[in-house]
Amino acid sequence: MRIVLGFLSGVLGMLAGWFGLALLLIALAGPDRDGGVAMGAFFNIGPLGALVGFGAGAWLFVKFGLATQSAPAAATLSEPASSPQLAAAPARISRPFAIAVLAIAGGLAWWAWYEFIRSPYLTHGYMTLALQFRLPPDLKPPAEAKDVQIVLDEGGRLWPAYLNEQAWRGHQGGRAVILASATMMYKASRRVVTLSMAGAPSQSWTLDLASDPEPMPAYTAWRPSGDAPEAIELNYRLTADR
Repeated sequence: MRIVLGFLSGVLGMLAGWFGLALLLIALAGPDRDGGVAMGAFFNIGPLGALVGFGAGAWLFVKFGLATQSAPAAATLSEPASSPQLAAAPARISRPFAIAVLAIAGGLAWWAWYEFIRSPYLTHGYMTLALQFRLPPDLKPPAEAKDVQIVLDEGGRLWPAYLNEQAWRGHQGGRAVILASATMMYKASRRVVTLSMAGAPSQSWTLDLASDPEPMPAYTAWRPSGDAPEAIELNYRLTADR
C-alpha cells in the first residue's frame, strides 16, 4: 500500500508540475493566435516540470504521508541494565494524506474517462455543423465577415463558427442569409448557437440534437430565435467525417 500511495503521490505531482509549468509559460507569453507557444510549452517545457513534480510528490509522501507511531513506554528502573534497547516504532500511513491522494487520483481518473467516452474517438468523429441565418427583410447583413461573431456552446465548451470570406452571404426570396460552419467534437446534452452582429441584438438557438447525433444530410426547417421581436431564422445540417 505504501508503494501504491507513494507512486500515486508522485504521479499527481508530475501532472501538477507538467500542466503548471506549461500554463505559466502560456500566461507569460500572452496571446497566441496559431497555438505554437501552447504546443511548445506543453510538449517541450512541460516534461521538465513533470520531472520536478514527480520528485516533489514523492517527497511530500515521505514527509507527510508517513507518520511515526508512538514509542512504547520507557523501561522501569527495576529492569536489568542489560535489557536490550526497544526497536523504533515503524512508520504508518497517514490516513488524511491517503484519503486526499486517493480522492484526487479517483477524481482525475473519472474525469479522464468521462472526457474519453464523449470524445470523437467513441462518437461519429469530428462533425461539421453547417449553419444558415436568414435575416428579416429590413435587416441588412454587415459589410464584412469580421463583423459577424457566431459561437457554438457544446455542453459548456465554446467553439467559434467560421465564415467563408468569399461566400459568407447569400439570398433567399429577397432576404439576406449568412452562411457559416462549426465543428462539433463531443457528446453533449445541450448545444446552443449564438449570433452577434452589428445592427441587431445577439440571438441564440438551442439545437434539437441528440447527445451523440447522427449525420443530417438535409437542412432542418427554419427556426426563429425567441430573443428579439425581429427574429433571425436559423436552419442547419450535420455531416460526419466518418
